Amino acid sequence: MSIRIEVFSLGGTIAMTPGTDGGGVVPKLTGRQLLAAVPGLAELGVEIEPREFRRLPGASLSFADIRDLAAAIAEGGADGVVVTQGTDTIEETAYLLDLLHTGDAPVVVTGAMRNPALAGPDGPANILAAIRVAADPAARGHGCLVVSADEIHAASRVHKTHSTSVATFASPDRGPLGHVVEGRPQFVSSPRDRVTVRLPSEAAFARVALVTATFGDDGASLRLFADACDGMVVAAMGVGHVPVAYLDALTVLAERAPVVLTSRTGAGPVLTGTYGYPGSESDLLGRGLISAGFLHPYKARMLLTALLTAGASRDEIAEAFSRAGALHA
Repeated sequence: MSIRIEVFSLGGTIAMTPGTDGGGVVPKLTGRQLLAAVPGLAELGVEIEPREFRRLPGASLSFADIRDLAAAIAEGGADGVVVTQGTDTIEETAYLLDLLHTGDAPVVVTGAMRNPALAGPDGPANILAAIRVAADPAARGHGCLVVSADEIHAASRVHKTHSTSVATFASPDRGPLGHVVEGRPQFVSSPRDRVTVRLPSEAAFARVALVTATFGDDGASLRLFADACDGMVVAAMGVGHVPVAYLDALTVLAERAPVVLTSRTGAGPVLTGTYGYPGSESDLLGRGLISAGFLHPYKARMLLTALLTAGASRDEIAEAFSRAGALHA
């Protein structure tokens, strides 16, 4: 029985060609056109079904787009799924898909750093590798994966580290889950204790602000966000530190809405009790903030948005972050 892989195209650099006005590239290629440019697909021995879904830059995708995509994936019932999109937001959309995908079939997100009009575009190779991973039985149960430059990353850990390099994706704290070697996916580890969230199909998404702590900040912008959000993620300095000017606003906000504490460094965890001064991690946790552990600020915003949209209680939110932010997850 043939393995069936659905390929959902969302746009992005991988689908961009020069515009008619002589300006920069824009998303124009269909999913069928993307697949037609990939050598070696026929030799894979799998049934590939292109699905036109969106044709947008990665930065223009929305929470609703990804919720609709997760529903389409569930309804399709394929053995594996590949999603092509812009790399600008892959680390966020892939994690949101990971949270919403409750089936065993692998969902693999990929994109490209070089558009098809450039020498050496990386899109065809990434699509081929992604389909190989999506068709591999070893990928089942891993949720959503990101495949790029022949590396396989967990959606919960992957991070875009460079604005132009084709080797932009990395998983700083744990490394990739595996590699595509001589055309075969080889896993060296697997994600455990994956968090999933069931969303109401029509509910408006919660508004979650992301505030990055910066040197000398007087907290004015934080106070503006605090008045207009349903929850907040704070990308704190180091292991979880903020300017003392933040404290009054964070204390008041944490009394009415979830506030999640993350590190802006891009790797490593938020600590819990090493420092004890006002604005330190132990002080902030004592004021009711929720630790994100190892979870990156962008991903923490995805998780908090999904949980609030699903109507989760504060205790349920804290428990979800405890699981999602553990290094082994």
